[in-house]
Amino acid sequence: MELTGISTDIDAKDKKGTKNPIEKLNKDKCEACVAGTAAGTAAENGAVAEDPRAALTRAKRIVIKIGTSSLVYPSGKMNLRRIEKLARVVSDLKNEGREVILVTSGAIAVGTEVLKLGERPSTVSGRQAAAAVGQVHLMQVYSRLMAEYGYSVAQILLTRGTIDMPEARQNAVNTFTGLLEMGVLPVVNENDTIAVDEIKFGDNDALSCVVARIVNADLLVILTDIDGYYKNNPHERPDAEMYHTVTDLSEAIEEAAGGSGSKLGTGGMLTKVHAARLAAADGICAVIANGRDPNVIHQLLDGNDVGTLFVPNVLKLG
Repeated sequence: MELTGISTDIDAKDKKGTKNPIEKLNKDKCEACVAGTAAGTAAENGAVAEDPRAALTRAKRIVIKIGTSSLVYPSGKMNLRRIEKLARVVSDLKNEGREVILVTSGAIAVGTEVLKLGERPSTVSGRQAAAAVGQVHLMQVYSRLMAEYGYSVAQILLTRGTIDMPEARQNAVNTFTGLLEMGVLPVVNENDTIAVDEIKFGDNDALSCVVARIVNADLLVILTDIDGYYKNNPHERPDAEMYHTVTDLSEAIEEAAGGSGSKLGTGGMLTKVHAARLAAADGICAVIANGRDPNVIHQLLDGNDVGTLFVPNVLKLG
């Protein structure tokens, strides 16, 4: 199913009325990108529009976001088999000559299990403590698994305050650039131990979009626990129809996305659709796909019709 339509009306505020860091970044670039669809531009020039799925095969710099529900079993323990598959896929992408940045969730959930707390802490200080413990364990697993394929990892913890300050943001960009040039896998998470509401991204879907934009990524892949973006909730409606391609980058496409995600995480489909449409509005191909099998990333890069692709108004893959 294809969802079509074009709008340049991108709201620059979140529900609380505060500036959203996703919209604040590269505003001029975003406005330029929403001048028209790739298909429309090609038609005006008398050219044949390229299949956007085929364009994904040329993605060089890729940001992959994996959520808590894809990393952790319902019991709260790490899904080591899936994480190992992810490490193998990422390593193979790097072997192909692609650049990869991994945005990972799961620190609080992993810390909650390590500390034997029984459930996600209800207090801010409790979640911060769990995140501090869980992040260490996550990085140990990523480091050990990537090392098996000959790659090193680096931890980058960000807050919205970092992105809001031009000098700090540039320092972050420089770090990403240096690590990618060295062949290192940057593993990004929000710095939950110091972040409060005023400086939080809110969820790692938003963070992944911000990262994709500041590093000028070609592709953002958001891995979740369902196959893509559906017209209705597939958990409630087994016959729900999935959108395979989305070209409507207006807020209207978020109406069917629903609310929050699993009890282990903070995001839901709404945050994923929001991040994907804003990335696409900025010229970055964005896909929401099922992280049950990380090999779905290979399928995407082979041009296969998996997940929900948010098509940029101007395809910049070249």
